[in-house]
Amino acid sequence: MHWTLETLNKAYQQGYMTGLMGQEADSPPYENDVLIAAWEAGWDDGFQRHNGVKPNIEAGFLTNNKRA
Repeated sequence: MHWTLETLNKAYQQGYMTGLMGQEADSPPYENDVLIAAWEAGWDDGFQRHNGVKPNIEAGFLTNNKRA
């Protein structure tokens, strides 16, 4: 499966929500290594937020990197 910026952001958001709900990161719903990495990054940020730690970046894997 190929990935796009849209699918990369979607994977991050899904991981973020999973972590935010306090769920374990035992089974990302992807097979593509790049999308798994995005999901795991989102999960890590969401799980930190769940535990009361503000992550280094806000939710939105690629949305903060838009050029003006």
